[in-house]
Amino acid sequence: MTYRVCFVCTGNICRSPMAEAVFRARVAQAGLDGRVEIDSAGTGGWHEGEDADPRTVAVLEANGYALDHTARQFQPSWFARLDLVVALDSSHFKALRGLAPTEEDAQKVRLLRSYDPAADDDLDVPDPYYGGRDGFDECLAMVEAASTGLLAAVREEVEGRAA
Repeated sequence: MTYRVCFVCTGNICRSPMAEAVFRARVAQAGLDGRVEIDSAGTGGWHEGEDADPRTVAVLEANGYALDHTARQFQPSWFARLDLVVALDSSHFKALRGLAPTEEDAQKVRLLRSYDPAADDDLDVPDPYYGGRDGFDECLAMVEAASTGLLAAVREEVEGRAA
C-alpha cells in the first residue's frame, strides 16, 4: 500500500515544491520510491498553474535536485487519500487543521521542522519569496535538515504497514 505525503506552503511555488523535491530524492535514495508518493500544494490558489519560482528551481538545481512542478491549491477532499500533510509554517498548520473534515484528518497535519531534532522553538520555515537568493538557500538547509527525521518517520510507517 502506498504511503502518501503532501507538503503545503502558501502559494506552492517556493517552500512546498522545494520540500517535495528534496523528500522525493531522499525517498528514492532510501529505496522507498515505489512505496511513498510525494506531492505539494498551497493553501491559496494565487499561483495555480504556474511553475515553481525560478529562485527555487535555481537553488534546487545547484544542489542536485530535480523538480517538475505545477502549482495548485490544497483541497480538503485530499485528506481522504493522504497519510501525512506537512505544513511549512504555523499559519499553514493552522489553516490545514481548519480545513480537515474530521479530527482524524486534522491529526495528519504536522510541521516539517518538527522532524528536525536540532530545530529551536520556532518551527517555521520562513517564506523566501520577498527576499533574495540567500533566503532560498536558508530554506533548503532547513528542509534538508528536517527531511532526515521525516524520512525515518515515514519509513517506520511504511515498514509497519508491510509487517
